[in-house]
Amino acid sequence: MSVETDVKTLIIDDQEVSARAGQTILEVARENDIPIPTLCHLDGLSDVGACRLCLVEIKGSNKLLPACVATVQEGLEINTDTERLRKHRRTILELLFAERNHICSVCVSNGHCELQSLAQELGITHIRFPYRNAAFTVDVSHERFTADHNRCILCMRCVRACAEVEGAHVWDVMGRGVDCLIITDLHEEWGKSTCTRCGKCVQVCPTGALFDKSKIGSDHPKYPDFLPYLNLMREAQ
Repeated sequence: MSVETDVKTLIIDDQEVSARAGQTILEVARENDIPIPTLCHLDGLSDVGACRLCLVEIKGSNKLLPACVATVQEGLEINTDTERLRKHRRTILELLFAERNHICSVCVSNGHCELQSLAQELGITHIRFPYRNAAFTVDVSHERFTADHNRCILCMRCVRACAEVEGAHVWDVMGRGVDCLIITDLHEEWGKSTCTRCGKCVQVCPTGALFDKSKIGSDHPKYPDFLPYLNLMREAQ
């Protein structure tokens, strides 16, 4: 009886690489400095495959697989940057821009926005789809932070950071489709919720949906890279 090896050998963009059993394609690609765009993925958080920007092509399959949740298999031949994939990624970003109101010039995260950066990298200069011009509320009830649902892309990073890192389970998702909203508690105002005021949700937000009031009109960087460190320290304890 054959025993499955713990080491897998595969090819990514014509480069032969090795991986550990159970690793995702995204993990292996980044270990080998092969870029794959993502929005919902963040090191230190579980993956949900929500944004679909990390789709890759697998030789012998017509399906595009999300690299953040697809695990490696022996002998896979993977392409991460083809015209088909670039077209899909541009379409996804255009739909995100059209669904809500992402006006970079007046956004507090202008210059520090992952959505904006990816659009620039993929050469998006205009949106081919009609804008919905949705008018979502802006929750300013919190003493330190603001939630602007018009900037939200439903990546659910805030939900996962609050649950998996802080353990507070304040954030969640309400509704379906275009009416989907990120909410605190049972749709309570953020300032009246059970929020612990830690700010982890703000730091992991890739757009201007969650931001610090004290940094409005000033440089507004975010530091999501602290999550793997926090998880490492927790495991050490």
